[in-house]
Amino acid sequence: MAVGATVSTFVRGRFDPCHRALPDGSWLRATRAPAGPVLLHLVPRPAGGEVLARAWGAAAAVEWVLDGVPELLGARDDDTGFAPAPEHPRLVAAYRARAGWRVPRSRAVLEALVPAVLEQRVTGQESRRAWRLLVTAYGEPAPGPGAAELGLFVPPDAAGWAAIPSWEWLRAGVEEARSRVLLAACRVAGALERTVDLEPAEAARLLRTVPGLGVWTAAEIRQRAHGDADAFSWSDFHVAANVSWALTGHVLDDVGCSAVIERYRGHRYRVQRLLELDGAVRPRRGPRMRLPTHLPRVPRG
Repeated sequence: MAVGATVSTFVRGRFDPCHRALPDGSWLRATRAPAGPVLLHLVPRPAGGEVLARAWGAAAAVEWVLDGVPELLGARDDDTGFAPAPEHPRLVAAYRARAGWRVPRSRAVLEALVPAVLEQRVTGQESRRAWRLLVTAYGEPAPGPGAAELGLFVPPDAAGWAAIPSWEWLRAGVEEARSRVLLAACRVAGALERTVDLEPAEAARLLRTVPGLGVWTAAEIRQRAHGDADAFSWSDFHVAANVSWALTGHVLDDVGCSAVIERYRGHRYRVQRLLELDGAVRPRRGPRMRLPTHLPRVPRG
């Protein structure tokens, strides 16, 4: 079972305050159950094809998190019918190399929503910095042995996010447009959490009823909270470009990429993530540009 590859879906940068890879190959995940904060420790046992899970926190919270470990590691994901085409050798190789990987399902919508919204219209470096600053300032220290020494924090709940002063959002580099989306989501957080039990199309529709939460953001949430194997990250030029280049050798936009991966409908996010895990990134030409603080960017919603 590919624990590291699966958990990496949730990690927001090298210094994510909610996740830590340990030297023995195990993982710590600081998360929030409906009943409160939890620290989850996942220990792979490759010889037996097993994963040992233990957790710390209030009893009801621990029970909820441990009950969800199989789904977190992809047990609910079904790749039946997914067969990489021979004319896509990079995907064939990626699938073979990660036979134990499955699409994860955290059941934690707000935890997936907040960092996805923080990633709208900014670079990854900027969004990861904002996530780190806000979680460490307004989240809770994770329970469990060694969590404090490792600097692990559980993200705030909806009320905690909503209570962050406007100037603190700005201090973290989050302008009003993004903080407004987050505050709107917090007001309907309960309804959003219930979308994990809905059909994919209905879940996507309800997520997008939050003003400012568009196709791209809804897909990023569904990839993590809902375990939606078809939630491709449309409206992200880099994703479409990288996937199309890996499959065809040509860089295409959303329209061109959608035609290429239509044959994988039902598994289009699976294609995206397998290629990401395989390091499929189109060649870049020219030096990388340093972004000034207020450079206009193509919006992702």
